[in-house]
Amino acid sequence: MFAAKTEDENLDEKEKDKLEQEKQGGEDEYEKVCYVCRRPESKAGPMITMPGDMCLCHDCMQKAFDSVTNGSLDWSKIQNMPFMNMNLNDLKNTNIPEMQIPPRQKVKKKSDAKKLDFELKDIPAPHVIKRKLDEYVIGQEKAKRVISVAVYNHYKRVYMAAKGQLNEDVRIEKSNILMIGPTGSGKTYLVRMLAELLNVPLAIADATSLTEAGYIGDDIESVISKLLAAAGNDVTKAERGIVFIDEIDKIAKKKTVNTRDVSGESVQQELLKLLEGTNVEVPVGSNQKNALTPMETVNTDNILFICGGAFPDLEEIIKGRLAKQSTIGFASVLKDEFDRDPELLSKVTNEDLRAFGMIPEFLGRLPITVTLQKLTKELLVKILKEPRNAILKQYVKLLELDEVKLVFEDEALEWIAEEALKRDTGARALRAIMEDFMLDIMYEIPKDPNIGSVTITRAYLERKGGPAIEMRSGLLPHA
Repeated sequence: MFAAKTEDENLDEKEKDKLEQEKQGGEDEYEKVCYVCRRPESKAGPMITMPGDMCLCHDCMQKAFDSVTNGSLDWSKIQNMPFMNMNLNDLKNTNIPEMQIPPRQKVKKKSDAKKLDFELKDIPAPHVIKRKLDEYVIGQEKAKRVISVAVYNHYKRVYMAAKGQLNEDVRIEKSNILMIGPTGSGKTYLVRMLAELLNVPLAIADATSLTEAGYIGDDIESVISKLLAAAGNDVTKAERGIVFIDEIDKIAKKKTVNTRDVSGESVQQELLKLLEGTNVEVPVGSNQKNALTPMETVNTDNILFICGGAFPDLEEIIKGRLAKQSTIGFASVLKDEFDRDPELLSKVTNEDLRAFGMIPEFLGRLPITVTLQKLTKELLVKILKEPRNAILKQYVKLLELDEVKLVFEDEALEWIAEEALKRDTGARALRAIMEDFMLDIMYEIPKDPNIGSVTITRAYLERKGGPAIEMRSGLLPHA
């Protein structure tokens, strides 16, 4: 469960799952779902299998027979129903097209006892988790330390719950996480790498699409439905997964709205039960509850919830609070001193978040607050070249396939970082800038097979010259 996956394992994951399913008996791993009432075998009992992979429970089959026998209409004499007296198994021997039956959603069979697929020694220690994250995420040292410890303690709680030790003398509560940081600082990327390294199911939901039950939009339960889909409809696996709710600041209370706030405070109220832990009925393979969708019960007690948001203008709220606490006289704090504080966001308190529009009940269920700092020029340069899947390494690999060596000068990397800071979108700006000036190079290189290497210079990025191109037979400068 906690073994890190290599790139090859990620590519062949679907094929391996198919082979493993065939070894275990294929469809025997899944429950049959009634085509009419959409109840799985665990709730409706044994199924009657019909042609076309259509299954019916005994209740629905009996209702169908009752409706036919109690009526005075002879269905076999209706001209438009010529196949009512025919054995449905004979349809395969005719020229009649096969019945168009919608594919049913597969629901994993539940075992009598929840099997624990890891031991306490298998849970990676916080320093191991952080070391793995360091390979992919640059900077944000404090955030990585806090998340590593929180995840480590959370899965120890999962282990104790599986062993029946959670309700002993000391009860360990859940430690959900609230991540606060400017856009492009790495909130979503950090959680995605964390789930990949731990090899646990991850669901990423957007809070902007969530609304109160009964209104147009996604219900709160759709978040758990996405996690169930990420776990392959395996309830046991989903109940130990991670849910990341992005843009959580968008459900803050609207201060200037007089009507019912169905996408703000109401969403916070409905999220309370999920964050604390409850049994939720969620549709399988769909975000909407209806009669044609099978339902599964998922317990959220052991699901780790991580909420993240940029919280714009939160720094102004923090400045206002700190300015009120300033003293008068020689020991007083200058009014503009907080404007130059790069660690201002780390001074956030629940009082500031309540002033932003988050209700206290919601904040009480997110006891761990992690702040991510705005990326500096030096960090942006490191992001370009140091992570295992750095942007520069991706372009170098692409040109290696054309047998061309790609080199970036240090001054060119600094120019890219400076341009990214101007766009004020964090690390997301790096990809956009790289795509812009690498377009011509990626287009022209395949034209000439004699090109051996290309060096990106600052002059080329500033549109004052061209890249230094070295031919296989010698050096040939290009303007």
